Amino acid sequence: MATNFLSTSNPFTLQSSSLAKPTYFYYHPIKCTVKKRQSSLCNCKKDNQEALKFPILTKRCFLSTFLFSLAGKSFFDANAAILEADDDIELLEKVKRDRKQRLERQSLINSSKIETGYLQELVYKLSAVGQAIENNDLSTAGSVLGEGTDTVWVKKANVAFDKLSSSPEEKTEVDTFNSSLASLISSAVSKNDIESSKLAFVSSASAFEKWASLTSLAIQLKGL
Repeated sequence: MATNFLSTSNPFTLQSSSLAKPTYFYYHPIKCTVKKRQSSLCNCKKDNQEALKFPILTKRCFLSTFLFSLAGKSFFDANAAILEADDDIELLEKVKRDRKQRLERQSLINSSKIETGYLQELVYKLSAVGQAIENNDLSTAGSVLGEGTDTVWVKKANVAFDKLSSSPEEKTEVDTFNSSLASLISSAVSKNDIESSKLAFVSSASAFEKWASLTSLAIQLKGL
């Protein structure tokens, strides 16, 4: 084997003055070919490793991605539909509650004719007082108001307030009205103060109008 290997080799002679005999280097074509092939295999393997870094989008992969996107869209659409249905249910329940409250309120108003009459008298009293204050006529305003908050028309008005007020906001407006009315009587009758009377009148009238709006009585009362 050694003889065959040497016979197929191509010798090169290196001339050197320092050597007594020539030195031979053999170039073996088979070994060189093997090295080249190994180098090619290494490069190919390296190229394959580089290629693995990037995903290959095949038809199957594309189809799976497309179906997944459709499934995700359907999922979010379904959730949105559920939320919208919940909102619709809540809105429907609120409409039912509001309708029930309106019917109960209207039934209460229909059964409170006497109390509505008390409130109508209150409207006439406030209208007369407002006209007198606008004309700077505190004498007439005082005669309409009376000496204090214990007058008959004020007591009747509070009877109606107590029966027809149900929410905290309505009761707050009643308290504001009574407080402003007391200031109005004090300013117009006791102090004869036109400016304070005007302010107190506006406050009491505004509170009564708001209460009438909250209780749905505004359309029932004339002159309001």
